[in-house]
Amino acid sequence: MPSLTLPSPFGPLTITEANGTLTALDWRAGHTDPSDLLHHTATQLTAYFAGVPYSFDLPFEWGTGLNAQVRRAMAAIPHGQTRTYGAIAKALNTNAQAVGQACGANPLPILIPCHRVMGTHWFGGFSAPGGVETKAALLRLEGALLI
Repeated sequence: MPSLTLPSPFGPLTITEANGTLTALDWRAGHTDPSDLLHHTATQLTAYFAGVPYSFDLPFEWGTGLNAQVRRAMAAIPHGQTRTYGAIAKALNTNAQAVGQACGANPLPILIPCHRVMGTHWFGGFSAPGGVETKAALLRLEGALLI
């Protein structure tokens, strides 16, 4: 499967594709067998990490069912903004816990911005190394968190 490891402010990231669709972003170095799509993705991620307001225009593997619905809702959150688990749940006619589980199952963090989803009175979780500190750093990079 084609993959590419690139540096980031959070350590190495490995992006993977299958059949012309991005399938995973892992928070570690991995095997590198790049494709044109992965080079294009790395260019977009590099711009994002440089602080350029970015909306990724890449072919994602969305998944199925509620996971796919939540991922599409997350992808629709503009750069520098956040939504609550509850707001997404209401829009999808489900509950906030199910949205949180779908966020945690997101195979393409950063690209499908699960870091932009927060609790109503709490920060929410994050599956990356560093957990919520990494989530906070991504939100600060986007100007969505000013502390």
